[in-house]
Amino acid sequence: MVIVTRIRREVLTLPAAQLGPDNPLPPLLPLDEVHRIEDRDRDGIPADMARQLGHEPLTSLLPVRVRDGYDRTREPRALDALVIENDRLRATVLPGLGGRVASLLHLPTGRELLYRNPVFQPADFALNGAWYSGGIEWNIGATGHTTLSCAPLHAALVPAPDGGRMLRLWEWERLRDLPFQVDLWLPDGSDFLYVGVRIRNPHERPVPTYWWSNIAVPEDRRILAPADEAWHFGYERRLHRVPVPSYDGIDRTHPLNSPYAADYFYEVPDGRRRWIAALDADGHGLVQTSTDGLRGRKLFVWGHRPGGRRWQEWLTEPGTGGYCEIQAGLARTQLEHVRLEADSEVSWLEAYGPLDEPPEGEWTGAVRTAEERLAAALPRARVDEAYAAWQPSADTEPVELLATGSGWGALEVLRTDRRLPGTPFPESTLGAAQAPWRELLRTGSLPEPRRVRPPGESLVAPHWRDMLETAPATPHTEYHLGVAQWHAGDRAQAVRSWERALPLAPSLWPLLRCLAVADQESGHHERAAERYADAFDDLCRERRDDGEAWTAAVAALGRETLRALLRVRRAADARTVWDRLLPAVRRRGRFQLLEAELLLAEGRTAAARAVVDAGFEVADLREGEEVLGRLWARLTDEPLPARLDFRMRPDAQ
Repeated sequence: MVIVTRIRREVLTLPAAQLGPDNPLPPLLPLDEVHRIEDRDRDGIPADMARQLGHEPLTSLLPVRVRDGYDRTREPRALDALVIENDRLRATVLPGLGGRVASLLHLPTGRELLYRNPVFQPADFALNGAWYSGGIEWNIGATGHTTLSCAPLHAALVPAPDGGRMLRLWEWERLRDLPFQVDLWLPDGSDFLYVGVRIRNPHERPVPTYWWSNIAVPEDRRILAPADEAWHFGYERRLHRVPVPSYDGIDRTHPLNSPYAADYFYEVPDGRRRWIAALDADGHGLVQTSTDGLRGRKLFVWGHRPGGRRWQEWLTEPGTGGYCEIQAGLARTQLEHVRLEADSEVSWLEAYGPLDEPPEGEWTGAVRTAEERLAAALPRARVDEAYAAWQPSADTEPVELLATGSGWGALEVLRTDRRLPGTPFPESTLGAAQAPWRELLRTGSLPEPRRVRPPGESLVAPHWRDMLETAPATPHTEYHLGVAQWHAGDRAQAVRSWERALPLAPSLWPLLRCLAVADQESGHHERAAERYADAFDDLCRERRDDGEAWTAAVAALGRETLRALLRVRRAADARTVWDRLLPAVRRRGRFQLLEAELLLAEGRTAAARAVVDAGFEVADLREGEEVLGRLWARLTDEPLPARLDFRMRPDAQ
C-alpha cells in the first residue's frame, strides 16, 4: 500500500553543547579563511574559472556577528525537527540549525544514507564560527560554510508540484543580501528526495553568489563521479589538476587512502549528467544528482594522518566512525563566486536517494555501471521534468508556518516595499535587533540605547550607510556609521567617525576597540595595544552584571586585548587584564591557551607547561589553526601529544 507523503513535527534529543551568546564586537576583520590559493596557481586554469576565482571574494563578515560562545559540555537537549516521509524515505530536517537534513533513512532496507552525527557539537568551521558536522547542509554566501549553519530558518508547508505537500525553508542571507529558498518533497512511492533551490537578487546591481550542498557520508566508502580529472586543493593552499581516480600511486576515491585533509573538485565534462555517489563495500549507498545548473561536484576527505583523526573525534564522539563529504555547487570549485545579475534569480533541482552497485573495479567501468543504475532508478529526463514542474510552485505561498527564522528579511522587505512571492518576510518577525533600524527607516534618526549595554548589530549595506550619513550625528550613530564605512573600504573616514563620537559618547570602549583594530591594520601596534587597554578598562568600569551579554563582551574584548598586549611584549599589562577577567572566562580553553602564552611571555616556561599538561580544550579552535602545535614547540622538543594534534597539512607544527 502506498503511503501518502506527510510532513510532521518531531523532537530530536541528542547530547548537545550549548551555542551560547554571539560575540558582541563587530567583526571588522574576517576570520582566517583557509580556502585561498597562491597567485602562481592561477596560471593555466580555464578562463571562466580564473574570472570567478577573482570575483568579489569576501573581505568582511559584516553585518553578521561571530558565533563563538559555545562550549564542549554536552547534555541531552531537545532539538525541534521536521520530518518529511513517504513509504520509501524519511528525511529529518532541523529548521533551527540551518535547515540541515540530519537524517535520510531508506525505509525498505532500514539503511541510513547519510552520516548522522550522534551529537550536536559546534566547532569553528563556519565563516562566522559555529558549525557542526553531519547530514546535508545548504551553504550560501561566500567561500566556506554558511553563516546560517547554526541559525534558524523560516519553514512552512507548501503545496507540492504533484499535488501533495512540500517543506519550504527560506531566509535572507546577509553577507550578500540575497533571499533564498529550499523546497523539499517526496513524491508518493519515490526513492528520491527532491530539493528545489532558488536564490534571488532583488537589487538593482549584480551580486556575487555562492552555493554548495554538502552531504556528509561515512568515510568507509568509495566515491564515484563522472570525471577523469579533478582540481586538488589542500591546506597548503595550492590548487592543481590531478588525474582521477589515482595520483601519486594512491586511489583517492577511497577517502581513507588520502593522508591529509583535501578537496577534490571533479571536472565533469560539459553535457555529462551531474551526479556523485558514495558506496560501501557491499555496493550500497547514496547518490546525488541534479539539473545541469548545479555544475560542480566535490569530495572532501579528512585523511588518515593523526590530525585528521583528531578532528573527526573533535566533531563527534570517539568510536562513532568518521565521515567525508560529497558536494555539489554552482561553480567548478568552492574558491569561485558566480555573478548573479540585477533583479534576477538562479534555481535548480537536486535529488537524493539510494544506489546499489558494486563500487570496486576499473574506474571507467564502475562509473559507467553506476550511471546506468542511476538512469534506471531516476532517468535524467525525469529530473528535468520535475524541475520544470516545480518552477511555478516556487512562488506558491505557504499554507502553514512551521518555524520562524530571523527578522532581517522583514526589515529589508519593509525598506524596499517589495514582495517576494513564495517567501514571506512578515513584519511580525521583526524583533529587538531590528527595532533601532526600523526607527531609522521610519524617522531618519537612529535612536540612542535606553540603557547601558553592549551596542547592537551594525548594518553596513550601501542603503543603510546612506541613511546613517544623513541621520543626526549622535555618538551612537557615528559608531555604526564608522562600522559601515569600514566595511565599504573607507577606513580613514571610519576612523574619523569613531574619533568624532569619542568626546560625547557615554560608552567609550566600543569606539576605542574599533580604533584599536584600525591601528593594528595600519601597523601601529603600540598605539593599538594602548587603546585596547583603555577600552578594556572602560568596559570593566561600565559592566553592570555578570549576565550573559556582559560576560560575552568582557570575554571578547579581553581576548583581543591580551593578544594585542602580548604582541608588543607588554606582559605586565597583559597580566593585569588577565586578573580582571571573570573566573568563568579564565577557565575556558581559549583563555587557558592565552594564559600559557602569557606565562611564556613572563619567562615562566615550567608554569606554562603545567597549564598545558593539566589539559584544556579550545572549543573554538579554528579550522586549519596551528596555534596548539606552535605553543607545544615553544615548550619542548617532545613529540606533539595526540590530544593537541590538529594538523591538516604536511610540515605543519
